[in-house]
Amino acid sequence: MSKPSFISVSRSNKTGIIELARPDKFNCLSLGVFTEIDAALDEFEKSGSDVRVVLIRAQGKHFCTGADLAEFKSLRDDPKKVAHFVHFGHEVLKRLGASELPVIAACQGLVLAGGSELMLASDVIFAASDCRIGDQHAQFGLLPGWGGSQRMPRTVGLRRSLDLFFSARWIDAATALQWGLVNYVVDREQLNEAALAYCDKIATRSRSGLANMKRLARKGLDTTLLDGLLLEEEIVRVAMLGEDTSEGLAAFEAKREPLFA
Repeated sequence: MSKPSFISVSRSNKTGIIELARPDKFNCLSLGVFTEIDAALDEFEKSGSDVRVVLIRAQGKHFCTGADLAEFKSLRDDPKKVAHFVHFGHEVLKRLGASELPVIAACQGLVLAGGSELMLASDVIFAASDCRIGDQHAQFGLLPGWGGSQRMPRTVGLRRSLDLFFSARWIDAATALQWGLVNYVVDREQLNEAALAYCDKIATRSRSGLANMKRLARKGLDTTLLDGLLLEEEIVRVAMLGEDTSEGLAAFEAKREPLFA
């Protein structure tokens, strides 16, 4: 991966870190940002056991206030470029959801429009107590173009989602926690530490086990209960014969923590 210019990529223990690095532009999302996120995820997925979880965070006061509208405006004379702008963002965010690695987001300040879409594509979300989350597309005659119209209702329900879309209002971190939009709310000063501690904890788990749990939970939302149960049976039947299950059972019997490869 060439040296990124829109994000910062690093590792902490077995956590791969993708950090939005455009604080002067409120970490707005552009084709360049998505390209570098995609490349970083590719690097982490190919790292084997060296990376077991991905953390997405941001520099500066705000996590992300949405798309780079200046870039979007410059593309509007060419329908093919507009289509690529929308499609590529969709593909990268879908990849976060489909990745075998758990994706954790740590959000502070404003999380708006495209920023909320990036957050929604993650698996577990930490929010700083100063976090404000909203979707302002309707306020400017725009639409959620990177999955927000589909992921938000699946997360908080139809009526709450339509209220956010129609009103373009912001909700605070406490409300987001109550709605199930985020998993944890912590003081701003503790955000990075809390998110990394969580990543370190789940990085001790079986990589294949986490991947299968994520696959089952996400696939289950897109199918019937019966098909989801059949998929669970299929995956568990194979996993039960795997090395990680052997290690887990041995550790349980020996009353020690398992050491997964």
